[in-house]
Amino acid sequence: MEGEIRMYEKLNKIEKIIFDVLSVFLVLFYSYSAVWKPASTQYHRGIYVIITYILIFLVYKSKHKLLRIVDYLLIVLSIFSVGYWILNFEVINYRTGAETPFDMFVAIIGVLIGIELARRVVGSVFVIMGTLLLIYGVYGEYAPDLFSHAGDTFQGVCTSIFYKSDGVFGIMANVLATYVILFVLFGAFLEKCGAQKFFVDFPLAAVGHKTGGPGKVAVIASGLFGSISGSAIANVVSTGAFTIPMMKKAGFRPHVAGGIEPAASISGMFMPPIMGAGGFIMAELTGVPYSRIMLIAIFPALMYVFSVYQMVHWEAKMHNIKGEKSEHPAMEILKKEWYYTMPLIVITIFMLLGYSPAYSAILGIATCIVISWFRKDTRIDLKGFVEASRTGTENSLKIGATVGVIGIIIGVLTFSGLVLTFADIVIELAGGSLVLTIFLIALASLVLGMGVPVTAAYLITAVVAVPALVHLGVNEIASHMIVYWLSQDSNITPPVCIAAFAGATIAKANMWRTAFTSFKFAKFLYLGPFLLGYVPAFSLDGSHMDIVKAFGLILVGTYCYSWLMSGIWLKQLIGFFKKAPAS
Repeated sequence: MEGEIRMYEKLNKIEKIIFDVLSVFLVLFYSYSAVWKPASTQYHRGIYVIITYILIFLVYKSKHKLLRIVDYLLIVLSIFSVGYWILNFEVINYRTGAETPFDMFVAIIGVLIGIELARRVVGSVFVIMGTLLLIYGVYGEYAPDLFSHAGDTFQGVCTSIFYKSDGVFGIMANVLATYVILFVLFGAFLEKCGAQKFFVDFPLAAVGHKTGGPGKVAVIASGLFGSISGSAIANVVSTGAFTIPMMKKAGFRPHVAGGIEPAASISGMFMPPIMGAGGFIMAELTGVPYSRIMLIAIFPALMYVFSVYQMVHWEAKMHNIKGEKSEHPAMEILKKEWYYTMPLIVITIFMLLGYSPAYSAILGIATCIVISWFRKDTRIDLKGFVEASRTGTENSLKIGATVGVIGIIIGVLTFSGLVLTFADIVIELAGGSLVLTIFLIALASLVLGMGVPVTAAYLITAVVAVPALVHLGVNEIASHMIVYWLSQDSNITPPVCIAAFAGATIAKANMWRTAFTSFKFAKFLYLGPFLLGYVPAFSLDGSHMDIVKAFGLILVGTYCYSWLMSGIWLKQLIGFFKKAPAS
């Protein structure tokens, strides 16, 4: 986020106006679509894609001034290719399989632009993946027998990727346009209205004075705000800027303070009501209402938070770290600033009542604007509205830049039949073992997450891995939860743990020590998938009694697990033998 803001500031006056106008238009268009009249498919998805493409080429500039001309040319080509799809949507669908040479030409331009976007924003790994999949799509007949397919011409593959429903304008574009952009905007408006301060101040007053208080504050605050930010890395940078120095001041070693925050920030990705972007993709893939996914996700998310919370407690016990009492009691803060919870309450209630997530998000944004006027320094006036719109749009660009390449990956995986083949390969390698299957998926998610955003990693992995889990008897929602949980491991698992490295930077600690510490505190991330796979009641699949029993046992087990993983028992054991009288 900060890097994007700095790039925005480097834009010239006209470019800033364009950026702000398009940001406000995004808010207004998707608000109108969610509340009053849903836009047709081509406009709903296409407008999001075309605006995202324009803004990325504006903000992520070429390094040399002369190449800025290329940026503007790419903007024109983006408008041309995506606009062509929008305006000819019905006609192109009618002549599927008999596309004209010009259709193919436009498709090639659209696919190549998608790759260039990813290169600028996400990095080379994602680009390499997309390129390799394109090559595989064209030359599939030369692949080993297990992976071979008929293949197609380059223009044929590009045409399929750009125009078919499982390509560039497929599920990722739909989820981003339907849910993610609105909830990212909601997060920006929530921050603008002053709520983020409350989400830190209240936990600080409630548990800041307890053993390891500042660390516990980080766990609670990150769980609350991480769900809204939609990014563990963004949460580490924002919430961690306050919590990490506070933990260091209390006595936590720098690498421990830097490791706790990313471990805690991950919880926001599982925590309703928003769950980052993964929950919306899950709803789209499964056809299960998002409200149901929220209910299923609550207890596993709370168990993860409880696990990290207890790990922090034992760490503080070992080093005798005490917190400080807040100037204001928790109830006093809650009494004065309870209204900051209203946007989240509104969103949750309306989604549980059956209203669409998009409609609920708009009501949440409206609530943020209303409560912002309770204090003079947080009021969202016209200028504040533009600033919040800009910030939300900026925050969406990184994930938005993946649309094109994800379209390539999903499109080719589907076109080639590799989706089914991968499931068969995993089942065969695991020998029918669910443990090995989950382990293989964890490994695949980790490798994939090294080069792509975790949301993208989840979508790509889910497409190929969920069928294998379902084949082994895991229910579909639990299978998706397993993949979604494991997709987060690249945030805190070495060697590429960007969230942990961000924590290390703030803590001014050794990156590798911080990374391994974060990995230690987030160990429940790897236990949760096995519980989801082996305990159906953990995902609300079973009788009421089964669910109650499972929840009780898992709660006790999580407490014991955290105690064991903390290593405090070893210190206690050594202390016991030291105190034991010599015989």
